[in-house]
Amino acid sequence: MDSRNLTLDNQTFNSRLILGTGGLPSLEILSDIIKVSQAEIATVALRRINPNQKLSIFNILTEHSIKILPNTAGCYTAAEAVKLAELAKESLETDWIKLEVIGDEKTLLPDPIELIKASEILINKDFKVFAYTNNDLIIARRLVSLGVTAVMPLASPIGSGMGLENLNGLIRIIEEIQNVPVIVDAGIGTASDAALAMEIGADAVLAASAITRAVDSVKMAHAIASGIEAGHLARQAGRIPKQLYAVPSSDPSNMPSLK
Repeated sequence: MDSRNLTLDNQTFNSRLILGTGGLPSLEILSDIIKVSQAEIATVALRRINPNQKLSIFNILTEHSIKILPNTAGCYTAAEAVKLAELAKESLETDWIKLEVIGDEKTLLPDPIELIKASEILINKDFKVFAYTNNDLIIARRLVSLGVTAVMPLASPIGSGMGLENLNGLIRIIEEIQNVPVIVDAGIGTASDAALAMEIGADAVLAASAITRAVDSVKMAHAIASGIEAGHLARQAGRIPKQLYAVPSSDPSNMPSLK
């Protein structure tokens, strides 16, 4: 399989960018974002969909053959998240669910106890769970042991644009979790954040607010998609090690004497 491709649930995707659709300035701009980013997967928060809108986000995503990953944003308990996931499965005919169970209104950080509880219930109901989780290796391991389809640790709080706030925490998860994809989710602010996430070995990046709330959403979508591609190539290429002192680019012993 081409290492440039992303594999999720035995499905192959050319792009390693997952679009978040929350905060879009308008639905009309979504088509342009999809075109320039070449994204193939997008998350949709079902609780924030307005059924009275004439232009449906689902129509736009379907028109562009985008794989829809419904999410449980806005849920604060396992019971709420499970109920919303079941509604998504019935209405969208998908067993994919991005599972979010929030534990705090100010930080929007995940509640690990409720998240694990909801994950176990949904996996037993044959859902493919993409678990939005804290930057915590032990929680990530537990989620994998339950059978999640992907682990999605946050880079920093949702919508903060703080980038990779706990870089070493992400590195630990990426290095330790090898049997399911690790998708860096939440807190991406710009293209360099996405590139760094890929350079440390993430399988993919989810970007929502960084794109939808940028001054120019279309340009930022292009930039972040390019950053993801560049970061992934850099990871494959293998960077030189960081060292405290200079290392000559040429062997001094082979240099001719000027005396």
